[in-house]
Amino acid sequence: MSTVVSLDRERRSGVPRSDEAERQPVLRAEGIAKQYGPVTVLSEVTLDILPGEIHAIIGENGAGKSTFMRVLSGYAEPTSGTLFMAGHEVRFSRPEQAQNAGIVLVHQEILLADGLTVAENLFLGRELMRGGLVDDRTMRRIAREKLAELGCTASPNALVREISLADRQLVQIARALLDDYRLVIFDEPTAVLTGEEVERLLGIILQLKEQGAAVLYISHRLDEVQRLADRVTVLRDGKMVGTFPGHSLTQMDMARLMVGRDLAALYPERSAEPRGQVMLEVRDLAVPGFANNISFSVHKGEILGFAGMIGAGRTEVFEGIMGLRPATGSVELDGKPIDIRSARSALDAGVGYLTEDRKGKGLLLQERLAPNLTLSALGRFHPGLLMHRGREQTALTEAVEQYDIRLKSLGVKAGQLSGGNQQKLLLAKVLLTNPSVVVIDEPTRGIDIANKAQIYAFIHRLVAEGKACIVISSEMQELIGICDRILVMREGRITGEVTGDKMTEHDIALLATSDAAAATEQGGRQ
Repeated sequence: MSTVVSLDRERRSGVPRSDEAERQPVLRAEGIAKQYGPVTVLSEVTLDILPGEIHAIIGENGAGKSTFMRVLSGYAEPTSGTLFMAGHEVRFSRPEQAQNAGIVLVHQEILLADGLTVAENLFLGRELMRGGLVDDRTMRRIAREKLAELGCTASPNALVREISLADRQLVQIARALLDDYRLVIFDEPTAVLTGEEVERLLGIILQLKEQGAAVLYISHRLDEVQRLADRVTVLRDGKMVGTFPGHSLTQMDMARLMVGRDLAALYPERSAEPRGQVMLEVRDLAVPGFANNISFSVHKGEILGFAGMIGAGRTEVFEGIMGLRPATGSVELDGKPIDIRSARSALDAGVGYLTEDRKGKGLLLQERLAPNLTLSALGRFHPGLLMHRGREQTALTEAVEQYDIRLKSLGVKAGQLSGGNQQKLLLAKVLLTNPSVVVIDEPTRGIDIANKAQIYAFIHRLVAEGKACIVISSEMQELIGICDRILVMREGRITGEVTGDKMTEHDIALLATSDAAAATEQGGRQ
């Protein structure tokens, strides 16, 4: 199965051209360092990337991984150090130079034009021409083929703004793999994918390796690193800890090397205290086009999980409950009917919602931290005509300490924080309204393992304080690790519930991929 369009078959596949080429690194980074003003973010990184190898780079947020990727792919020039390809020194001052050399980067951020179609995005800046006109038909055909290889069902004619976040990531990957490549760099490629989509992508990555291409893989999902990596390089505070054979490291070994200390158990122990009264009850909820007949309840002091494949309707259900989508049905909070028609009315009623898209919908990345924190609770800081800046600054200082938000100064913008610290800021923002029920969609997407442990601890602290918490996650092990019960959705319906010893990946996957009747026969409860 081909994954690129190119007339140069040999270069396309990355197949070494001689025995000598097999012994030579595709890319060697020697003593790479990067400074921004007086701040050193990368120091003396040296490693080889070999053909036919998957080389993983891991580290906490802020360890220097993304900076290193930017240097390799031409988005940033090193302050010192040298890059070699095929034994010859190279220097990239622009991404196009790296791409021409066969280095392609699949960005962690979604960098697509929302107002263009999927096919137009794939070929943006390199449109195919016929007879002096753009050959839309051929571009749509190629786009359809490449997306199918990645398991993406989005139409080439669909506007990017109309497709899911997961499909956008797959479109971005397909766009990168249209280039000639010798080295493919994946930066958190599965952060917005689940289940079958992840498996297909990992299969594509393994195929690239079999073709002889070099793959550099960055991920916070250590299970993926353990499955894929031939070698693993660990960065900490911008410096190399070392490079290790992939088979020699357990996930806890990797975590210890990343943070420089032993981590306590990733998932906090849950108390055996009985659940309290019902806090939120939903009956016969329908979100047109996404979900039907949704009924469930969550209790005080309980963590309720929602599992399912991409497209199952989990996020849309809660967007309906929060007034972010049209919905019908009944919702009760603490036994009293509520009419939620907007996110503001939901917050006022006592339901807080952390969106899965913290960068696009959750935070104002170009704004300072204080306005981001207080936006949902303006009444407390804007009692009259003027903002109470002192009160706002005090709230920010307390949130930074309470949620361990790591930053250089309180004056930075939200977009300058790492992913883990952005998520903590978003959590602090929602909890500033003191909701009774907290809904968290993808709580640890794109977050390193140390920050994951903190987020899980924060969630457990919420329920210990008497709140109810609903967690939507694409990571089954995450749900199993932190939840008291898990409801599973498929094609807009709840197909069953798992608790106790039935909270296994097998049982969840069965409910997520079987119809409701068959799932129920296997022990799921509707």
